Amino acid sequence: MVSVDVPVVVGLDNGGTSNNATVLSLDGRFLVDGLVETPSEVTAGPQAAIEALAGAFDGVLVHAGVPRGLVRAVGLDTPGPASATGVISSRGSTNFAQPAWHGFDVRGALERRLGLPVIYHNDGNAAALYAHHVHFGADAATRSSVAAIVGTGLGGAVVVDGRVVTGAAGMAGEFGHVHIPLAGLLAPDQPEPRCACGFTGDAESVASLTAIRRNLLPYWLSRYPGHPLAQEPPERAATLLRGYAERGDALAREVFAQQAAALGRLFTIAANFTDPHAYFVGGGVVEAAPEFRDWFLDAVRAHTVLREEQAALATFALVPDRDMAGARGVAIAAAEAVRPAGTPPAATPPADVPVD
Repeated sequence: MVSVDVPVVVGLDNGGTSNNATVLSLDGRFLVDGLVETPSEVTAGPQAAIEALAGAFDGVLVHAGVPRGLVRAVGLDTPGPASATGVISSRGSTNFAQPAWHGFDVRGALERRLGLPVIYHNDGNAAALYAHHVHFGADAATRSSVAAIVGTGLGGAVVVDGRVVTGAAGMAGEFGHVHIPLAGLLAPDQPEPRCACGFTGDAESVASLTAIRRNLLPYWLSRYPGHPLAQEPPERAATLLRGYAERGDALAREVFAQQAAALGRLFTIAANFTDPHAYFVGGGVVEAAPEFRDWFLDAVRAHTVLREEQAALATFALVPDRDMAGARGVAIAAAEAVRPAGTPPAATPPADVPVD
């Protein structure tokens, strides 16, 4: 336990099954080392979920030994789609399927429950913000980055001068639905991939777990008759694929090579719009074996076409601390929102203050 006598913010990362929480002091120290998880209760509806978030808030303060009176703000992230102010889509989402969630102002509800300012980002933006600040440290406020977060779908974010670009409707950085060139990416007889959103040939239709299940794996299994994954149900086969890729399986590497190429083409588009200092890749690949992780990031880099001047300045990296990145990212956003003008930005290396 550490003694804390400076103001803090709390970061809350809301997921389908768990909430993860962290505490960041305004002098730049993460006071929680590791995961502090509690059930999210989102399937029980908005009221139960807000109470669960309030419980996660109280619990992490006890865990870190921080009095509630020192908290100046709360950062909250949830999966999308949601507005820039934290209103869940009127159509709901995978995590917020019940009708009561449709159009629900989750940020406002938590703010009223806690009686503290709540700063909202979606989970992709939060992870990208954390990656940006960890990577650039004290220079974060003068650098830019883009991030692609590969999960069930494909999330993303644009960070400029250390802050997430949200856009007018909160939909900036939705890289999953940017159309990418397919020529040379697909095999000659491979069907054009369709996204769950209805688009054909957007980035998510190739670079996502859903894309593996619906588009890529069925085709590649037809090219590798007798492969063990052909005997598995499609959902399970898709989730098992990364393990095969880590072991160098030829079919699995074909699939992930296409995903890496898709991300490279996406980053090429981003390079011509934002010209960032860094390109981050997050998602399940971060948890993969080091050899596969490096191979995948190298493939993304190889397929990202940069001008000579851009290549001299740009870096490629993985989003660190995947399980904690969301909570830490929104904690950083909350700290930036309440920090007095003219003070240094949050220092955000991995947590360096053990609590036990």
